[in-house]
Order: sequence, then C-alpha cells, then structure tokens
Amino acid sequence: MIYGGHFDVPSKEDKIKELENITNSPNFWNDQRKAQEVINELNSIKDIINKINSVKDNNEANLEIVELLKESYDEELFKSLEDDVTKLRIHLSEVSKYLLYSGPYDKNNCLLEIHSGAGGTEACDWANMLFRMYVRYFERHNYKYEILSYLDGEEAGIKSVSIKVNGLYAYGNLKGEKGVHRLVRLSPFDANNKRHTSFASIDVTPEFNDDIDVKIDDKDLKIDVYRSSGAGGQHVNTTDSAVRITHLPTKIVVTCQNERSQIQNRETAMKILKGKLKLLEIEKKQQEMHDIKGDNVNIEFGSQIRSYVMHPYSMVKDHRTNYETSDVTGVMDGNIDDFIDEYLKNNAN
Repeated sequence: MIYGGHFDVPSKEDKIKELENITNSPNFWNDQRKAQEVINELNSIKDIINKINSVKDNNEANLEIVELLKESYDEELFKSLEDDVTKLRIHLSEVSKYLLYSGPYDKNNCLLEIHSGAGGTEACDWANMLFRMYVRYFERHNYKYEILSYLDGEEAGIKSVSIKVNGLYAYGNLKGEKGVHRLVRLSPFDANNKRHTSFASIDVTPEFNDDIDVKIDDKDLKIDVYRSSGAGGQHVNTTDSAVRITHLPTKIVVTCQNERSQIQNRETAMKILKGKLKLLEIEKKQQEMHDIKGDNVNIEFGSQIRSYVMHPYSMVKDHRTNYETSDVTGVMDGNIDDFIDEYLKNNAN
C-alpha cells in the first residue's frame, strides 16, 4: 500500500463510502451544484485509487518477471520488462504527486485572479497571455472554470480577470502560482521593436466549503454597482448590475459580474471577500509561526516568483525552486505541470 502526507488508500476508501452515502441521500439533488461537486470528487478519488492499484499490480508482476529472468534469461522478455518499468516510473510519478498535497484546503476548488501590472498596453497584453496559459492548463486537466469578472485593457489585453476553478486539488495545484510573473520580450507594440519587461500578479484563494466564520462590519465596505462591457462579454454575462466591493481596512477589492442580478453578484462577491479575509488570517498565523521558528519565508502577495524570457534567449525560470525550461511556447500553451510539481516537492511537509 501507499502511505504518506494526507493520502493513503484506506483513508480514501473510507472517503468513498462517505461520499457514496451522501449520494444515496433522498435530498442529494436538491442542491445540484453541490451534488455535482460530490460526484466529481467521488469519481476523482476512484480514479486515484485505480491508478495506485494499477501501479501496485504492475510492480508485483514485474518482480515475478525478474525472478523468471534470474532462472532463465530471455532477451525478448527482458526488453518487455524494460518497457514496462519505464511506463511504471511515469505512472508512479503521477501517483506520487498525491502524496505532496499536505494543506487542509488543497483538494478544494479555488479562485484565480490575474491583474496586469504597471506598464499600460504591454502589461495588459501579458495578463491576457497568462489568462490564455491558465485556461489551456484547466482544459488539459479537465477543470471546469467560470469567469466571474473580466476587465479589458484600454488598447489590448486585459486589466484583470477573476476565474472560479472547479476540480479536485485545484487549489493544491494552483496555490503556488500566487505572486508576480515577469515577462521579457521584444514588444509587438513598440515601433522600434525594443525589448520590454512586463509584470502581472496572480492571486489564488481556496474555496471554503463550510460557512466562513468571518465578521465584516458594513462601515468597512465600499460597494459600487456598474455595467460590465467590452470584449470580456464573450466570457461573462453582460449586465447592468456588476458589483465591486472594497474592504477598506485591508484594501482588498473583489468584483463579480457573471450573475443575472445585482443581489446574486453581491452574494458571490461577499463570499469571495470572506474567503480572502480568512486566507489572510491563515497567512498571518503562518507568518507568525515562521517568525517564531526563525524561518525566512516570504508569503507576501507581491513576491516575484517566475520569469518568462523570450528575448534574447528562451527560458522560463521559477525563482523559488530554480526549476527552468527553454520550452517557452509549451509553457504558454498551458504545460506548467513541472513547475507545479517542483513547487509541491519543495513545500511538502
């Protein structure tokens, strides 16, 4: 059996029984959104267990072949064993990833936000490139996503976008994307084709499934209602009742414009705000623990985490793990799994 972190087969089998009992409840389909989330989690856990059992069975079969080869060597059988071991290593690497999810909210859905940095059109175009990158990543992993708010750039790209990402371990995979992403390239917006550096920031917040025990004083809120517009209409429902809520003490701003009514947009925005405030409190406690232990760990939102260089050479480098690749095109096409895996390995408890 495979043990470690927060993942082992027996505990997951217990979880399957728990979820199956929930699906058999007579009121299960009363809330279709929650019901679908339960079914998705159930199917995902079953898939994980099937992968683990497959690795275990294949490994035992290969050990038997090794014993046969010891008794009587056969070239064709040995070549077949080599091929199986190569495939087994790949499958084992996939399964081992589940041992790295150690956070209490890693399995949850999440909210991913992209904000362009200073720099006008350049920064807005970079934010749009990151938006495309993450959408491709969601599609690769069959994550369902929903655009909650979308603000176009003045000339090109986007100023900001908020995306709700639904899927098992969505937060666990994406939490390491939080921070500043830096782009170096020859600008397509510069008539002299000069090299430019652009910045965009990513924020990732887990979806808290339970009621969030966060008290918010009405006097601490500034609530604006506005009309969504622009090219983002292809991603969101155009409405006259988009809502922006600013939490004055922390300067946190959340927006929602995809719902059909102002009331629904306000409820969704308030839920997002409560989630951000809860995460802020969690991070404060984590920082206090790091300070007590003497660890020099920066969990600040504005920390630069990754550089994407397209000129004078091709490289994407994560500054926390030092993992890098020259395949910039592949990364921008959503192939960021290696960066995510390295972050999880470096931050495993």
